[in-house]
Amino acid sequence: MAWSVAKLAWRNLWRQRSRTVLLLVVVAYATMAIILFWSFYDGFVASLLSSQGRFASAPVLITTPAYHSDPDPHNALPELSFRDRLSGGAVGATAARLTFPALLQSPYAALGASVRGVEPGLEPLVSDVPAAVAEGRMVRGPGEIVLGRQLAEKLDVRVGERLVVAAQALAGAQALGLRLVGIVDSGIAYVDRSAVLIDIRDARRLTGVTTATGLALDVGHGRERAVASAVGGLLPAGIRAYSVQDTLSGLMSGIEAKRRSMIPLALVFSVFAALAVLSSVVVSVLERTREFGVATSLGLSQGNLAWMVTLEAGTTAGLGLLAGAAAGYAIAGLLARVNLLGPVLLHFYGSILKDVALSDRIYLAGSLAYLAWAALTIVLAAVFAAVAPARRLRRLRPAEALRAP
Repeated sequence: MAWSVAKLAWRNLWRQRSRTVLLLVVVAYATMAIILFWSFYDGFVASLLSSQGRFASAPVLITTPAYHSDPDPHNALPELSFRDRLSGGAVGATAARLTFPALLQSPYAALGASVRGVEPGLEPLVSDVPAAVAEGRMVRGPGEIVLGRQLAEKLDVRVGERLVVAAQALAGAQALGLRLVGIVDSGIAYVDRSAVLIDIRDARRLTGVTTATGLALDVGHGRERAVASAVGGLLPAGIRAYSVQDTLSGLMSGIEAKRRSMIPLALVFSVFAALAVLSSVVVSVLERTREFGVATSLGLSQGNLAWMVTLEAGTTAGLGLLAGAAAGYAIAGLLARVNLLGPVLLHFYGSILKDVALSDRIYLAGSLAYLAWAALTIVLAAVFAAVAPARRLRRLRPAEALRAP
């Protein structure tokens, strides 16, 4: 009997083709929306973190725990001999950095800043700041300095002019006169007001540090945590690898809080799907009252009738779920490989995001968890939508049903 009811439910779906197709489209749209919603959110967060790593920190930074908690040159790396072990595989390049606080002095102003000593030939491989030099060029050797545009304006210096960098570290009070060779104009407020790049050899002269405060690693988008964990076993005692998520823990706390606040918005799609399925099934039951009366008079019990309607709703929701998942993952897969959203998002919201280190490269994320979320909401919607009509059909009286208009 159960098989007969299932066949009858399947046949009924295509007898009412327009209603079935409408319900399929609604469920598919809700499923696709849920998948794309989380795919966009996680992709945006991953792109934001990747940009933060490329502009403000590093995708993966190898340093000492002491420097991680207290960024002072005294807590620099004790050695760099392990560096050769990290090359290849998931690590594209390594670049030593020596970051320290200093006083920048021009003939017109003096400002405190965090100076980053870099290896000029390798820094562009792990950072996007060198590519943002809009005037002049990147540092090529000792005696040169690059500044963010806002910082250069505050110091009132131009390309070709000189300024003094003074520092107090292991070497005691030291100062160097450097020539400004480039100005960074990234469009990111944080970078343009704080970027200071000099050759790492000048940084070592100013600080007395013979190694580096950190070793930046070039890794693929979204692989920061995995690579940091993988290279950890290759490092000497007292040295650790920190992903951008670790170095920007304050930002991550805000992101996690924001993700939790997004859950109610995601539930809107679930409610939308539930209402769509419920309204379709209820209307179907009301319109087919006479049909159900004939079926029960021919021997189909109210229980089997309710089961038939439940199967119709469940089958339609399931087909809509599969169609929506296929469309959602197809779109997410395309936007995970092609940067279509980045330029559009920054064109319309660039003024809002100017204080965030976010590049124009934004890709969607992909995870089976999105399908699990969508499946859970659609299944619950289908069950909820089938309960009320099923209860109505269980109380159906054939004689009254046959007299229905």
